[in-house]
Amino acid sequence: MRLLTISDWKDYELIDTGGFEKLERFGKFILSRPEPQAVWDKSLSQKEWAKLQHARFKKERNHPDKGEWVLKPEMKEQWYIHYLYKTMKLTFRLGLTSFRHIGIFPEQAVNWNYIFDSLQPKTGGSFLNLFAYTGGASMAARSAGASVVHLDSVKQVIFWAKQNMEASKLDGIRWISDDAMKFVTREVHRGKIYDTIMLDPPPYGHGTNGEKWILEDQINEMMKKCRVILVPQNGHLILNLYSIGFSPLLAHSLTKTIFASAKKIDFGELYMEDKAGRRLSRGIFLRLVT
Repeated sequence: MRLLTISDWKDYELIDTGGFEKLERFGKFILSRPEPQAVWDKSLSQKEWAKLQHARFKKERNHPDKGEWVLKPEMKEQWYIHYLYKTMKLTFRLGLTSFRHIGIFPEQAVNWNYIFDSLQPKTGGSFLNLFAYTGGASMAARSAGASVVHLDSVKQVIFWAKQNMEASKLDGIRWISDDAMKFVTREVHRGKIYDTIMLDPPPYGHGTNGEKWILEDQINEMMKKCRVILVPQNGHLILNLYSIGFSPLLAHSLTKTIFASAKKIDFGELYMEDKAGRRLSRGIFLRLVT
């Protein structure tokens, strides 16, 4: 079991954590957002946080994720940052949403690197990105020459991903707005096969027609269907889980049961480290090769 974190990203840093908050820099702007796992004390004073931050997310009293942003005059509601790795050059349009998210999960950069490295020697192949959000993994795969299918149930998020693709000077990604389970079930019936699958499901969610997604209830079935549509030799599956009730060992046992003949399974936790050296868990990763 391994621990992975990002390094050498000029446009991002985790400055401080604590008091159930995190202070992050995205490009030239510094944001303060809620962070349920930052149970320790802050290393910087509240006065220092107030001086550094350009925007702070203020939660609604009865809703843990919804709220509003309190902005300083120089803060923009939309801006761009860049991510560079070898010959991969990605650009992300960030924006302040009412659900505290801004369009990127920085810890996923380690998966973007892995996707790029695993696909580039083969000049691409076919790549399926499920629960794809704003498309970091899709763009990494496309940068490596892959034929990419990007699926998300929220049309506005797909439009956001298209903006990122265009800003990154890429093209050719196939966009699908659908319920992930229904789409994968249809791909099984069609006999469709992919060289690489990225699976990054939320703990809870809804499909395009209100279909419910509950991680612990459906991840077993989803993984079984992914096994059917993943190439049996030298296929790659990347699984990312962010749920407090899940552990890396659970992800490994689930995968080992379904992909019993996998040649390689690498798994562990993603984390971010602030300037005081505190490590903030950012979820579970698992990578397998068939």
